[in-house]
Amino acid sequence: MTELGPVAWPPAPIRTERLVLREPEARDRTAFIELLASAEVHTYLGGPRPRDELEREMPEVPARWPGSFVVELDGAMIGQILLRRATEHLRPAAAGKVDLGYLLLPRAWGLGYAAEACAAALDWLDGVLPGEPVVLTTQSANVRSMHLAAKLGFTEVERFRAWDAEQWLGLRSPVTPSRTARS
Repeated sequence: MTELGPVAWPPAPIRTERLVLREPEARDRTAFIELLASAEVHTYLGGPRPRDELEREMPEVPARWPGSFVVELDGAMIGQILLRRATEHLRPAAAGKVDLGYLLLPRAWGLGYAAEACAAALDWLDGVLPGEPVVLTTQSANVRSMHLAAKLGFTEVERFRAWDAEQWLGLRSPVTPSRTARS
């Protein structure tokens, strides 16, 4: 996965009703380690990474690259939104498209934060790369993620087997000026 292309980075923080999406900072390091070491978070992602390994390898300012947003609630990181170009995706239908990924700490689940943060990130992407299609891949067993994908406007392109599980690939069609005018 590579950068998004000609996008000015970092953008001004994106504010929603309850959240702020912003560039990662040094103060987020502990939350990133918690996120990546969580067995709950990684149930459908191949398992967590060992905490001691993360402590050694995590840079002072984690994930600082275009498309990596910290999801902040009340001044604290609760998750991450990732927008990356899927240049080497396993499925041809996704190759070269922007891929949406997200991780939230378990204490933030079930409160609508993932939908709010993903929608804000997609709105930002529509503004900086108009007409860009977006893909999302999740395990079909991940019911919450499947529900969120539908809520965000992703439709199924295909299902495939990878990492010993059935995967679901969805596509969000490009937002065009005429389409947004009708919304």
